[in-house]
Amino acid sequence: MSETTTVTAAVLVIGDEILSGRTKDRNIGYIAEYLGKIGVDLREARVVPDVEEEIVAALNALRDRYDYVVTTGGIGPTHDDITADAVGRAFGAPVVEDPRAIAIMLERYAEADLTPARRRMARIPEGATLVDNPISRAPGFRIGNVFVLAGVPSVMQAMLDGAAREMRSGAVMQVRSIEAGAVPEGIYGDALGRIAGANPVVSIGSYPSFKDGRFLNQIVVRGKDAATVEAASREVEAMLATIRGDGKPV
Repeated sequence: MSETTTVTAAVLVIGDEILSGRTKDRNIGYIAEYLGKIGVDLREARVVPDVEEEIVAALNALRDRYDYVVTTGGIGPTHDDITADAVGRAFGAPVVEDPRAIAIMLERYAEADLTPARRRMARIPEGATLVDNPISRAPGFRIGNVFVLAGVPSVMQAMLDGAAREMRSGAVMQVRSIEAGAVPEGIYGDALGRIAGANPVVSIGSYPSFKDGRFLNQIVVRGKDAATVEAASREVEAMLATIRGDGKPV
């Protein structure tokens, strides 16, 4: 890959329990950080209910827009686990009980214990390849540029290791964080905007936080080229030094 190659991804989180607030999502942040380390930029995340039409519509929009889509949730043994059916419908692929998946599940369950509910987890769209699940064995799958993973965070994380090996990588995002301390955003906002305008190939953001009764600010510079990120960061640091030196807006 060339130094500036960009590979993009989206996450589609599936589940009524996420939208109701009953379950707090712990997958989006993990996936974003994981993919970022291998040079895949997470560009979008969506959450949809356990409604087949909603899953299909979101999946078709995302898979056309990005290099990869990672879905989480909805591949368990109960009636409301409909992700496999929705993915099959999006790709026009029949969903069938996959003998490869059955063989893998028999490594954990005795054949007599492979109930109809458990066999639901072996239903895979035709033409898909399997994604290993080293935790509970019921596999995920890949079809086209879509990776279908479990929703349980520990299982998803283990499955993501296997999915990531099938992804091509791009340039890793370079990130510089600059502490602005107690300098208010309203003081440096105009100057920061000018720096951002002069450096269009990097992303510059200002992020406030509240700690010990006061606001603190951090400026983050991100980009694919290390030299460009470093140059823009020096401009930000010089701007802050000027503000701190005379106490007036630039």
